[in-house]
Amino acid sequence: MKHAFLLLLILPALAILAAGTAFWILWAGPGPIDQPKTLIVEQGSSVSRLAYQLEREGLIRGNATTFRGFARLFGGNAPIQAGEFQLRPKMSAAAILTHLQYGRPIQRLVTIPEGMPSVLVHERLMQVPYLTGNIEVPPEGSILPDSYSYRRGESRVAVLDRMRGAMRRELERLWGQRGGNSAVASPEAAIILASIVEKETGKPSERRMVAGVYTNRLRRGMPLQADPTVIYPITRGRPLGRRILRSELNADNGYNTYRSAGLPIGPIANPGRESIAAVLNPAQTNALYFVADGTGGHIFADTLDQHNANVQRWYAIRRARGEM
Repeated sequence: MKHAFLLLLILPALAILAAGTAFWILWAGPGPIDQPKTLIVEQGSSVSRLAYQLEREGLIRGNATTFRGFARLFGGNAPIQAGEFQLRPKMSAAAILTHLQYGRPIQRLVTIPEGMPSVLVHERLMQVPYLTGNIEVPPEGSILPDSYSYRRGESRVAVLDRMRGAMRRELERLWGQRGGNSAVASPEAAIILASIVEKETGKPSERRMVAGVYTNRLRRGMPLQADPTVIYPITRGRPLGRRILRSELNADNGYNTYRSAGLPIGPIANPGRESIAAVLNPAQTNALYFVADGTGGHIFADTLDQHNANVQRWYAIRRARGEM
């Protein structure tokens, strides 16, 4: 009897000890990884799916079944986040689950600056090492410049679709806020003119004024005479690296706004929000001309005589700098 009684005391104690040991080894204690590891969790992953992934990648002790069991008992009800996560060395199974439920995924961003042409957008996306697949050069003016997050292993097509979707939504929003003094008759025309404004302005504060000049010229049937439209068919938006040739100023290619009045046949870059907003609500001005002022901005003129005097001042600045 005495031995049986002792056995009844020892067996529960052994069971508690075994359970505690399993809890520590398989759940709360140090994990098997000895260096930082990256874990990519797919959208919609459940605890069960995660458990098999952790077992397969050797990130937990034990197996998927034990992980699921401990997760149900101690893991709470918060969903598993999708994304890319950095796991620390010796991270326990419990800590991994908490990190995937409440932690911050690795933020990866690709930035498209305002005015970047589509050939360079294509190059930038193709150079991102963690994206997959190939893409064609997107149509000019179809990308909204911004910073876009992406997941490691995500397709370039998916990221490009987000960029194009952002432009469609933003253009629709801004078109609904256009003013009565805008000279563009369609959202597509707004993108074309905004791309010219984007390439002509070195100072954000000048966007509406430059848009006002071009609006006045369009209403009067005057050629826009925008150098970037001459350069675009030569380089597709890349820097020209030299002065424009007389033959290029005379070229008839649908883009040259020295040769023809009105808008060119398409955008010459991907304009940002502020340039689109500027052509939809241009400054009220009588100005028809502008030229560089030597500070990165422009000086504006209402008449050709005023403009010619401003051009001579700009030439004097350039000669003083040794540029002419």
